[in-house]
Amino acid sequence: MTAIETLKTAGRALLGAALGLGLAAALVLGPTRAFAQAAAPAPAAAARVVPQAQGAGPALWVVRDADSTLYLFGTVHVLRPTTAWGSARVDAAFDSADQVWFEISNPDDQAAIVPLIQQHGLSPDRQLSHLITTGQLNLLDSAARSIGSNAVQMDVFRPWLAALTLSVAPLTRAGYDPQSGVELTLKARADAAGKPVHGFETIDKQVRILAGMPESEQLAFLGSTLESYEDATVELDRMVEAWAAGDVAALEAVAVEEMQSESPGLYRALLVQRNTDWADQIQTLMEGSGTIFIAVGAAHLAGDDSVQEILEDRGVTVTAAP
Repeated sequence: MTAIETLKTAGRALLGAALGLGLAAALVLGPTRAFAQAAAPAPAAAARVVPQAQGAGPALWVVRDADSTLYLFGTVHVLRPTTAWGSARVDAAFDSADQVWFEISNPDDQAAIVPLIQQHGLSPDRQLSHLITTGQLNLLDSAARSIGSNAVQMDVFRPWLAALTLSVAPLTRAGYDPQSGVELTLKARADAAGKPVHGFETIDKQVRILAGMPESEQLAFLGSTLESYEDATVELDRMVEAWAAGDVAALEAVAVEEMQSESPGLYRALLVQRNTDWADQIQTLMEGSGTIFIAVGAAHLAGDDSVQEILEDRGVTVTAAP
């Protein structure tokens, strides 16, 4: 199996950063726009009304002990404004919380990504045009033009950054918008209600996960992104449909199982290691008291190595919220 074939599923999973890796939300508008906005953070998102889902909506779990209640809610970082995922059950859990935890505490701060891109995402001395084939370069130029850029402007991007930028490009063209993503919606609600917001990790750590990949894997990720560029929206549509319906088994099949089998190294880095760290932090939170609402990418709450399974293996009871 070639490197590109091996990373093909990983490419879909990182497109499914929409489900798994929060930095996609920060990057979805493209580094070019981020640089243009570097002088000031993006304005805070206004609280918005979310269309109500049919049935119970997305899955929600709860962990309880004598003096604390922790809700676990899987998110999608970019959504169409019309996606129906509203849920009275989720709203009640969120409203009852004393504090809110996301993957990162500042999902609404576009400017925060700019210095990280400058440090970890650019390589003027090792240009993309010298690393990829002529055919790939033509595909890259075509994809880049769909977001108002071109191959020349992206030539200084490291392969991981070019791949991630282009993996979300067709989504914005299809109407997906980070401003409609779950984190920004809930962050606006938390701010309006005066709820403290915390993060399990920093955006710097998230960037380093991709920036630390060997160049060969970054190039394979870019190659698979270019090959599957036209099909990206179909893949995410399947993920979102499963998520909004609370179909965790379907979500696991689409977003988790293939990456687990086809790219175990990346699977460990993106999901298992981070899930284990978050489970540690959740157990620490349980030593306190009160009610906490936790919202992380839905891929982290599906599969045998999900946050819930890790907690269960440690003797912590996790149940579906009523």
